[in-house]
Amino acid sequence: MLKTRKLLYEIIFEADTRAGKIFDVTLLLIILLSILIVMLESISAIRFKYADLLRSAEWIITIIFTIEYFTRIWVTDKPLKYILSFYGLVDLFAILPSYLSIFIPGGQNLIVIRGIRLLRVFRILKLSRYTRAGWLIISTLWNNREKISVFIIFVFTLAIIIGTIMYLVEGEKNGFTDIPTSIYWAIVTLTTVGYGDLAPSTGLGQFLSSLVMILGYSIIAVPAGIITAKILTKDDNYNTQVCSNCLFDKHDNDALFCKKCGTSLDKKKSSGSYPHTI
Repeated sequence: MLKTRKLLYEIIFEADTRAGKIFDVTLLLIILLSILIVMLESISAIRFKYADLLRSAEWIITIIFTIEYFTRIWVTDKPLKYILSFYGLVDLFAILPSYLSIFIPGGQNLIVIRGIRLLRVFRILKLSRYTRAGWLIISTLWNNREKISVFIIFVFTLAIIIGTIMYLVEGEKNGFTDIPTSIYWAIVTLTTVGYGDLAPSTGLGQFLSSLVMILGYSIIAVPAGIITAKILTKDDNYNTQVCSNCLFDKHDNDALFCKKCGTSLDKKKSSGSYPHTI
C-alpha cells in the first residue's frame, strides 16, 4: 500500500518525472476541454442542440477531477494541509458546482443552477500548477507586490487629483457632473481606454487631457518594466520537490537539504517517507 501511494505521489506531484509530465499534460488538456464545454453551454443554439452530449462530457470530466482530488488527499501525509491550501480549494471548487446542481431542484432555481455551474471556470486556476512559466509570473508578481502596490496607490492618487482639476475646469455643463465622474474619466484616459462617453470641451480641458494621455503611456510601461526585469533575472534552476517538514518548494536541482529548515530532500534517506506538496 505504501509503495502504491509513493508511486501515485510521484506521478501526481513530481512533474520532473516522465510519468508526472504525461499526467500533467493530460490533465491540462482535460481542463481546457472543460473550459471549452462551459463556453459552448453559454451559446443557446449549441446548448439546445447538444445539451445531452455536453452534459455527459461534463460529468465524465467531473468524475475524473473527483478521482484526482481524492487521490491527492490519499497520497499526502498531511491531507488537511492540502485540503485547506490554495490549490486544494481550487480543486474542490472545480468539482463542487456540478454536484451542487443536483441538490437544487425546481424550475424556479434554473438560473441559480446555471450560475453555480458557471463557477466551473475556477478550473482554469488549475492551469498555473502545471506550467512553470505560469508559476514564474505568479511568483514574480508576489515578490514585487510592494512596488506594484505603491505604483497602484500613486496612480489612484494621480487620478483623484486630475479628476478634481477637470471637474473645476470643465464643470457640470460639459458633462463632468461631479468629482467621482471626473475621476472615472481620469482613470479611463490614463489607461488609454478612451470610451468617449466623456470629453472635455474647453481649450484648457483638452490641453490637460492631452497631457494625461501622454502620461498614461508612461504609467503603463512602469509595471511592465518591473515585471519583465524580474522575470529576466529570475533563476529558474529549481525542481518540483517540496520539503516534507516546512513545505518550502523552491530548491535547486542539486540541493540535498532544504535551505529553510535543513530537512533532507533525499527520498531514500527519509525512512520511507516522501515529500509533501500543497
